[in-house]
Amino acid sequence: MDQHRTQRGPHASARALGALLLSVAASIPLHAQTHKVAAPENIVRAVGVYEWTGDMAKPAASRLIPVSLFIDGKLEDAAVYLARPVPFALATGNVYELDQAGIAQGTLDLAFARHLIATGAATTPYDDGWFGYGKFVLPTPPKPSTLRPAKTLGVINGIDEDDNRPHFSARSAQPGSGDTATPTSGAPAASTGTPAADPDRPTLHRSTSTADQTASSNSGDTPANDPDRPTLRRRSSQDAGKNTSDQIGGSDGVASLNDDPNRPLLHRGKPISALTDADIAKLAGLPADQDLHQMVAVSDAANRPSHDFSRAWQDEAERQAILAKLQATARAQLAAYETANAPPAPKTAPAPPDTRKPNSKLRRAMAQETPPPPAPVPLLDEQLKGYTLSYGGAATYVYSAHTDGLGPTLCYVTLVAQVDMNGEPAIAIKSVTDATHLDRTPHMRLVDAVDAEASNRASLLFELRAQNSRQFALYRVIGARAEQTFLTGSTQ
Repeated sequence: MDQHRTQRGPHASARALGALLLSVAASIPLHAQTHKVAAPENIVRAVGVYEWTGDMAKPAASRLIPVSLFIDGKLEDAAVYLARPVPFALATGNVYELDQAGIAQGTLDLAFARHLIATGAATTPYDDGWFGYGKFVLPTPPKPSTLRPAKTLGVINGIDEDDNRPHFSARSAQPGSGDTATPTSGAPAASTGTPAADPDRPTLHRSTSTADQTASSNSGDTPANDPDRPTLRRRSSQDAGKNTSDQIGGSDGVASLNDDPNRPLLHRGKPISALTDADIAKLAGLPADQDLHQMVAVSDAANRPSHDFSRAWQDEAERQAILAKLQATARAQLAAYETANAPPAPKTAPAPPDTRKPNSKLRRAMAQETPPPPAPVPLLDEQLKGYTLSYGGAATYVYSAHTDGLGPTLCYVTLVAQVDMNGEPAIAIKSVTDATHLDRTPHMRLVDAVDAEASNRASLLFELRAQNSRQFALYRVIGARAEQTFLTGSTQ
């Protein structure tokens, strides 16, 4: 009997567990058992760098460099993605929004793309790869409000104070009788000096459904069926999409002139798709830094709200405090770079032994003379920008400068820092190089902050400029740590 109970025990436990689960499931509300899963958003977003010289509104020369394309949940190289024959990001008709820290500054309508191939005898470096060319359009200013303050004040009780002035009749008066409405209780009675049947007193009448009734209520000077009499009418729903000025005959069944395929069309200027090399000056080579301007260009398949990633300074004291700390770090990095790359000192003959006594006056005098501290290294063309790369994220600062000199004495320094818990800038990226070693360590030049994935989180877009080539890279900075999330191919 004990063996029989042992065999039935597990089955009884299973039935009891099943009954318990059924009772728990029955107690759960029906609406809590089902939920709707929204389909993931299909994001297609291209990022490029727009370069120009001269005035931004009317550039002397310009070009668009494709950088990244976020599609199918990952970043692709926009310069080679679906290049059949033109890359997908440079197709004619694509519209790029030129942003400054996420705020639109205008649009660029692509007209055509060119694939340049650098040769060994090329005199203009950095002209290798795909480039886009288009027309820059300034943003449309908001329309001014058409609301104006009223010039006259309304009457509270709707009763005119002067009976000699024309006024509207209330519904309680008979149309055409000239009578006034009965005033409300507590209001003064209207004057009755004007005769009720005054023929010269203007009155308002209710509109009637036919033209004959309208004509009968007015003076009989204008015939109701006068063909030259102008009339107003509403456009029917069938005629809403038609232009009456383009129709001939209306009821005679004549087709509209808009249906003529050979009808000439009027445009203000040349259409974007018809622009050629002669209409758009193409930027070639790499102008000097004081002449070249760069801006982030973003093309998205959907219209998304703007997100300002810039961080305004609280006051000038805050900016000077951050600037002083980053300057000290930059000088320390430059000193370490100079020490690591300094040429070895030439070998010299050993110095003769010192025969002076330990306590001589000459030794004490030399010990008291200490050399003055060296002057701080001058930092030229300093740039300091602040960003807030995400909602509630730490402040991010990008500092760049260079020293004076030529060749190995011309050094470039770039720092990226985020403020830590103590309010001190913690270095996330530090890059130092000189003009003769750009192929070993490229010069990091900040373009701007950009949301490359439409995630409301910005990355820092840098140009990595070598001696005769360059690349573009995206860096994600979180917790004073930087990660390179994307790198383009090299352009010669």
